[in-house]
Amino acid sequence: MELVTIIGSLAAIASTVSFTPQAWKIIRTRDADAISAPMYAITVVGFALWTSYGLLLGQWPLIVTNSICLLLSGFILTMKLLPPRKRDKVADALDPQA
Repeated sequence: MELVTIIGSLAAIASTVSFTPQAWKIIRTRDADAISAPMYAITVVGFALWTSYGLLLGQWPLIVTNSICLLLSGFILTMKLLPPRKRDKVADALDPQA
């Protein structure tokens, strides 16, 4: 495997996984107060654009990686914007033991 492929793969994995701890923390604590809605809104738009760019180029690595990041950052933004009762219901459905 070429070095460029290894570096690209590691970057894709790191980018994708980077949103998981924040999403999980919101699910476990039911608290999204410290999240910046404007920052996540910009992030969601950015990943939507990167996904669109990948689709236009037909580049599956861009499409897959940015689609996953879009879903995770979109989830975090949604949890931030939901009223606390609805946020709790979503979190309870995903982690009923918390």
